[in-house]
Amino acid sequence: MKSERIHLRVDDRQKALLEAASTVSGDTISAFVLGAATEAAANILADRRVFTLDEQEWAAFDSALERPARDIPGLRELLAGPTVLDENNSQRHEDDT
Repeated sequence: MKSERIHLRVDDRQKALLEAASTVSGDTISAFVLGAATEAAANILADRRVFTLDEQEWAAFDSALERPARDIPGLRELLAGPTVLDENNSQRHEDDT
């Protein structure tokens, strides 16, 4: 059961377009908008999770994964230090100014 709501404001042209498209597809405006938005969201996220490589690109990618880890000067210290997400870190930055 759906329990969440999303409210949208549209202009007259957008509403007319959505009404026409939903009528042609045989859906309500809500079902049409929800379906189109959900599909668009899934496609956008898939671009960030799924990628395809040809044989040459795969070989290079696989080779990079197989290489032993190496120490990069300064990286260990950078990752061990406080970040902007740490509590009290924002206060430290304010004190620096």
